[in-house]
Amino acid sequence: MNSNDMIEVEITAIINEARDINSYELRPVAGGVLPAFTAGAHIDLHLSNGLVRSYSLSNNQDERDRYVVSIAKDVASRGGSSFIHETFAVGQKLMIGPLRNHFPLNESAPHTLLIAGGIGITPMWCMAQRLESLGRSWELIYCARTQPQAAFLEVLRNLQPRSGKVRFNFDGEPGGSILDIAAVVNEAAPGTHFYCCGPTPMIEAFERATDNYPAEQVHVEYFSAKEAPAANEEYTVVLAKSGKDFAIAPGMTILDALLDNNINVSYSCMEGTCGECVVRVISGTPDHRDVFLSKADHAANDKMTVCCSGSKCDRLVIDL
Repeated sequence: MNSNDMIEVEITAIINEARDINSYELRPVAGGVLPAFTAGAHIDLHLSNGLVRSYSLSNNQDERDRYVVSIAKDVASRGGSSFIHETFAVGQKLMIGPLRNHFPLNESAPHTLLIAGGIGITPMWCMAQRLESLGRSWELIYCARTQPQAAFLEVLRNLQPRSGKVRFNFDGEPGGSILDIAAVVNEAAPGTHFYCCGPTPMIEAFERATDNYPAEQVHVEYFSAKEAPAANEEYTVVLAKSGKDFAIAPGMTILDALLDNNINVSYSCMEGTCGECVVRVISGTPDHRDVFLSKADHAANDKMTVCCSGSKCDRLVIDL
């Protein structure tokens, strides 16, 4: 990553949004405005323990003086969310990477249905604020186990009586049940654009429910991997631009080999959710393990994520 793309920010506020969910307000150390963003965008946080983690922005995109990231402390944390919850403090400075948006909002849709589960509310709240400011037709269904585990609960409740567009589903409370996503989708008006972000089982149910809809109306963002990385086979990766080749041993990913050999490559999540490490495939057949690329992308086999995907053939040539 080009150092010119980096911005130094200061943590100016930490807000506890729900059980094990904090929002962190980031403002530029140098003052002035931050680069404009659109709903669904995320940034990289460069942590002092050497990790880089991507998080969606949750504040209104009209705000240029701050970014807000809302982060759940994951019980299965790989050193990102737990480190943030345990070490971040007001006044602390850190570097953030450039904006990216792989989950963009179609602002011209006749109607938008947002389905969020747990911390998946983060990009959805940003989208809801944008749609409301534009006066568009939208609704949000927010699912959480219990009310204490639901972020932005009060602000969403305050919005609900005015708009009637917010619905809550707490399946872990007495009388609660898992949201019937198929029924919700079937009841939607023609032309609706569907968005979903949440735990893997929710997204899988959402994908089944929307399978017959045009791809341009269905939008999804995973925040965790569905499969383990492809690291059980031995094969060779060739870098087309330099001609270098590396043997990928069992237990190793392509990204591991690239970093071990000081090859400059962008990466962040390391589990195929963010799309930062996508490269073009020149020849060979990837073993796709990501949740970022679409089914059509997987079928085309002309791009891949090197952090978790592998190869189904002995020799894979990539555009690096």
